[in-house]
This record gives sequence, C-alpha cells and structure tokens, in this order.
Amino acid sequence: MDDTAAKTNLHNYLKHERQAVLAKLEGLSEYDARRPLTVTGTNLLGLVKHLATWEARYLGEVFDRPFPEPLPRWDVEADRLADMWATEDESRQAVVDRYQRVWAHSDVTVGSLALDDTGRVPWWGNAEVPLLNVLVHLLAETSRHAGHADILREQLDGAFGTDAEAMAEQQHDAAFWTERREKIEAAARSAG
Repeated sequence: MDDTAAKTNLHNYLKHERQAVLAKLEGLSEYDARRPLTVTGTNLLGLVKHLATWEARYLGEVFDRPFPEPLPRWDVEADRLADMWATEDESRQAVVDRYQRVWAHSDVTVGSLALDDTGRVPWWGNAEVPLLNVLVHLLAETSRHAGHADILREQLDGAFGTDAEAMAEQQHDAAFWTERREKIEAAARSAG
C-alpha cells in the first residue's frame, strides 16, 4: 500500500469514528446528553467536547496550523478537565458545531501533509512526530471514546450500534435482551 492510500484509509476510519460519536447524541434529551454516567462524570456531550479539543490540538497546533478558536490549556489540570463536560451555557448544538469545524480544519491539515511530514507535540516532551503517528494516535483516541459513547448510550436507553440507522434498527425486543443478560449473569455467578 502506498502512502496516499494509507493516509486515505486512516483518514476514512477517523471520519467514520467521528460520525459514530455524534450519532450517540441523536434523539437524547439535553439532560441525557450531559448527565454524568460514571464516577468520574463521563457523559456523551463531554466526550464530543473533549474530542474536539484534542483533535484541534493534534491536527492543528502540532503542525503549526492552530485552530482559530480558543482552546483550554493542556498543561493546567483544571482547564484540561473542563473539556470533559459542557456547562449549562454551552448548547449541545454549539459543542457539535465546534467539533464539525474542527473536522474541517483537521481535514485540511491531513490533506496538505504527507505521512512522514512532522510536527511537534508539546505534551509528549516536545517530540517531533510524523503525521502517520499522530493519525494513528488520534484514530485510537477517537475509537476509544466512541466505545465509551456506545456503552453510555446503551446505559441510557438501550440503543446500540455504530450510527443512528443501526440504533434505529434494533433487531431484538427487551425480553430477548433480558433473557440474554440473565443467562450471562448466571454464568458469571456460577464461575464466581
């Protein structure tokens, strides 16, 4: 596979994962999109906000193409943690729109660079890193948070799948999933 095909492949996977994350917000109330669902406060809209911040950094700052809107500081814990949730003054639409503006900015960066072009990552000890490594890291980070979003959404209303269409086409009813869960619970108790 040549570099252009490899870059296109990585970029297409990133685009798919971005859309999968946003699909998890579809059909939810403001409260459900924002409510903390883990001990650490992880929530769906916060994941979107976090991904926007870090994609803007990795495919912006790192390659001397700063995203034109302010970003929280990465080297101050309170600022870094603030990107994991949306305040009551930040609308869902504003968070989603910002993430999509980040995509457009990032896509220009990816399109204009070769996989071996390098940038500097200050939070990695100012290491000089090729676009290939940054794309792989960002794809892994986005996929990881897409998985978190999958679980959070299933916790909220039982919807699952990688996009809005798959979530709408659930193939089994609640009784099926209750029976399946009970079977798995019985096996866990028996093994434990």
